[in-house]
Amino acid sequence: MNVEAALHSVTAALPAAEDRPGQLQMAQAVADAIEHGRHLVVQAGTGTGKTIGYLVPAILAGKTIVVATATKALQDQLASKDLPFLEAHVGVPFEWAVLKGRSNYLCRQRLDELQAKDKGQMEIEEFAATTRVEINRLADWAKRSTTGDQAELDWSPTDRAWQAVSVGSDECPGASKCPKGPVCFAEGARDRAAAANVIVVNMHLYGLHVGAGGAILPEHDVVVVDEAHQLEDIMSDTVGMELSGGRFTNLTVALKRILDDPAVVGPIAEGGVALRDALADSVGQRLSLPFPPNVQDTLVDLRNRVQRAQDALRAINTDVDEAKQRKLRGQQLATRLQEAIDQALGDLTGYVAFVGGGPEFPRLEIAPLDVGPVLAEGVWGNKTAVLTSATIPSSLGARVGLPDGTFDELDVGSPFHYEQNGLLYCAIHLPDPRSAQFAAAVHDELVALITAAGGRTLALFTSYKAMDAAAEAVRAKVDFPILSQRDLPKTALVKAFSDDEKACLFATSGFFQGVDIPGRTLSLVVVDKIPFPRPDDPLLSARRELLGPAAFGQIDIPRASMLLAQATGRLIRTATDRGVVAVMDPRLGKANYRWDIVKALPPMKRTRHRAEAEAFLREITG
Repeated sequence: MNVEAALHSVTAALPAAEDRPGQLQMAQAVADAIEHGRHLVVQAGTGTGKTIGYLVPAILAGKTIVVATATKALQDQLASKDLPFLEAHVGVPFEWAVLKGRSNYLCRQRLDELQAKDKGQMEIEEFAATTRVEINRLADWAKRSTTGDQAELDWSPTDRAWQAVSVGSDECPGASKCPKGPVCFAEGARDRAAAANVIVVNMHLYGLHVGAGGAILPEHDVVVVDEAHQLEDIMSDTVGMELSGGRFTNLTVALKRILDDPAVVGPIAEGGVALRDALADSVGQRLSLPFPPNVQDTLVDLRNRVQRAQDALRAINTDVDEAKQRKLRGQQLATRLQEAIDQALGDLTGYVAFVGGGPEFPRLEIAPLDVGPVLAEGVWGNKTAVLTSATIPSSLGARVGLPDGTFDELDVGSPFHYEQNGLLYCAIHLPDPRSAQFAAAVHDELVALITAAGGRTLALFTSYKAMDAAAEAVRAKVDFPILSQRDLPKTALVKAFSDDEKACLFATSGFFQGVDIPGRTLSLVVVDKIPFPRPDDPLLSARRELLGPAAFGQIDIPRASMLLAQATGRLIRTATDRGVVAVMDPRLGKANYRWDIVKALPPMKRTRHRAEAEAFLREITG
C-alpha cells in the first residue's frame, strides 16, 4: 500500500473526514526522507494533522521508529488515541509501545519494602495517615495493572505517595540485582519497546539516551521529533548536569532506610544547605571557570561526604533481601551524585556553568554551549530524523547541528483560512515597551478590545508583574469576569474560561502553547510584548558571546518569532474559528527586524488601526 492510499484509508475513518493537502504533502515527504535517509524539517501548521502525517509513512516504511514528544501529555495522547486508531485503520500490522522514565512506573520492590517488618515495624507506618491510604490504594491498583504506568490511574495520588512507591533511574540498581526484576513494570515496558515497530518516548528520555551513548532505548532506524522547536532546550537540560539540594535530600532519605548512623547521614542531610550557601549569591548568573573558591571548596567537601556514605554502605553485610535492596539503592544514588560532582569538578570546555533556581533553592547547572556535536554523534550520523512542529524557528537546523546538505525543509501550511478568519492588529501608536507610559496604554487598549469582543479574551503577558497590573486595572473598567493565572491550577483555569463565554483569562508564558480552546469562547488573543528571551539568561548569554553580532538573528529573533507564533496559534483551532490577535508592542510594526517575526506568524490580514480590530470583533461575536 502506498502512502496516499493508506492515508486516505485512515482519514476516511475519522469522524469528520476532510481533505487535507498539507497532510498528504507532509506524509509523502516523510516517506521520501525515510527511503533516502535524508533528514527532514517540516513545519505543519495547526489543523494539518501532523501526527497522522508522520505516523502513516513511518509505519509503512517497515523500519523501527522512535517518536520523541515534547510532553508526556502528547505521549499519552499517542498511546490512548492515535496509535490504537491507526492500528485499526492503516491496513498494515505493526507493534507499538510507550516507554517513559523509570519514575513513571510503580516499583513492586518498593511496595514490598514498605510493608516489610525486618526493622520491627512496617515502613509504611512512618507516613501520615492520608498518605498510607493512598499507598494502600496504589498497592491494590498494582495487583490489577498490567503496566504500572501512573498515567493509567483514574485518580491523582499526591507526590508524596507516588514517590514512596516509585524509584528514579538514579536509584534503581537494575533488574538483574532486584528480586522483582522479572515482574518489574519498568522492565516490562522496556521489553515491549524492544519488540515494537513504533516506540513513543518523551524528548527528555531521548535526550538522556543520546547523552548516555545510546544505552537506554532499543536500536532504531528513524527518530521523529514532535514539537521540535523545543529540541535544543531539552537537549541542553538532559545532556548537561544539574546539582541541587534535592539530590542530597533524596540520598538522605535512602540512607535513613538502611543506616542508623548520624555521623554519616547528618553531613549528607546538611549537604543541601552547604550547597545552597555556596550558590545563593550567584543565582541567575554564570560562574567563572574554574569555579570561585567557595564553590570549588564546597563541591570537594560534598564529594568527600558522599564518599563516607559510600564507605558506610559498603560495610553493611546482610542476608535480608529488603535490606540488600535499600543498600543497593543508596549506593546507586550516592554513585550518581558523585558522578555529577566529578563532572562539575572536571574539564568544562564547551560547557556553561550557571546558577538557576531562586535564593532558597539554588541549583548548579552545567549545559553544553552547542548541542550540535552530541546530536551529530548520537543521531544525525546514524539515524534518519524527522523534525516537526506547528512552528519551526528559522535557525533550527543550525542550532541543533544538522549538517548542511543533509536535510530538507518544508512548510505545508495550515488548512485553516487565516486570511478570511483572522486579523493581526499591531498597536503601533503605543509607547516603547520600555517606557513608563507603556503599561497604562496597554490597559486602555485591553479595555477597548475586550469590550468589543464581549469578553472572550486570552491576554498573554511576558511577566507576572505585567499580568497582575493589567488584571487589576482592567477588572475595574469592564463588566466581564477576569480570570488570572494566579486564581486556579492551569487545567481548572482553562476549564473555567472555556465554560464562560464572557470570561477573560490573563496569563503568562506558560499559556503561549498547549492551550486548545476552539469556538467563540476565545475570539481575541492579546500579547503585551514581543517575547524576546531574557538578555541576562546565563546560557543564552554565553551562546550570544560565541556567535557575536550574528546572535540576535540566530537566537533572539527565532525564539521570539516562535513564541509569538505559538501564542497566535491559540486563536484559530478549527476551520470555523474567527478572531483577532492583538500585539501591543509597536516594535512589531516599526523595527527593522519586524518582517522576520511577521513572516513566522499565520498569514492573517494585518491592521494598525484599533477601530478595524474592534469592528471585526463586533462582527464575529455579535
